[in-house]
Amino acid sequence: MFRAMPELAEVEYFRRQWNAGIGHRVFGIKLHAGKRVFRGTNTRALREELGGAHLLTSEARGKRMLFRFSNENWLGLHLGMSGKMQAAAPDFHPQKHDHLVLYQGKRALIFTDARQFGRVQFHHGKTAPRWWENGVPEIVSAKFDRAFLDRFLNRHRKASIKAVVLMQSGFSGIGNWMADEILWRAKILPSKRAGKLSAGERDELFRATKFVARQSLRIIGPDDSTLPRTWLIHERWRTGGKCPRHKAVLRRATIGGRTTAWCPKCQR
Repeated sequence: MFRAMPELAEVEYFRRQWNAGIGHRVFGIKLHAGKRVFRGTNTRALREELGGAHLLTSEARGKRMLFRFSNENWLGLHLGMSGKMQAAAPDFHPQKHDHLVLYQGKRALIFTDARQFGRVQFHHGKTAPRWWENGVPEIVSAKFDRAFLDRFLNRHRKASIKAVVLMQSGFSGIGNWMADEILWRAKILPSKRAGKLSAGERDELFRATKFVARQSLRIIGPDDSTLPRTWLIHERWRTGGKCPRHKAVLRRATIGGRTTAWCPKCQR
């Protein structure tokens, strides 16, 4: 399974696990109402409203997911650090960390979160909830363009570029491994201040961000083994890990509050 916090591609993978339930009615619900994942959520309303409703659609934005049900019901899920989702047989019995289970005729849709940094939110209304509309463009969309990138970098010019790429208000869905992958491909030192990036480096950062987001979503799998062996991710945590380009031993340090790996030859 995943070795780190779920990011853009992992979130999309888990979202699709529930898609088998689209078009089908929820006949029963089991949940751990007192758990932290339900903070701020009316679990009684969730249980009453979703019981008997059909799952209609699902979508993901960054690290968040939204599931639309019939009768004007909306379920939001955030995987946090350890969350995951699956579809299982309809006789599934929830375990300690299975905090929400939606039972349908042929399956059970399960949300699991051992560390409970994730979140379950519920909304009843004609339109999507306000907490879903945060105004941050998806990286794979046309709204995430070079002009947006420049404005965001200028706004955070004093921060390290690694810290900036991890900011969800600009780089939606990007987490630690994807940030390292992007900066390695752009040949930018993670500790460099955002305001010090040249126009050429900003070009490379923009291209690398789009590439890593699009390719990871296309390749999507249950863990990082599905990604090409030429990607940095396969070496970044390995003892003695080496740059896939020319085999220089990677360096590591805490940058932007996160453990960071980079190549001393590529990223100067």
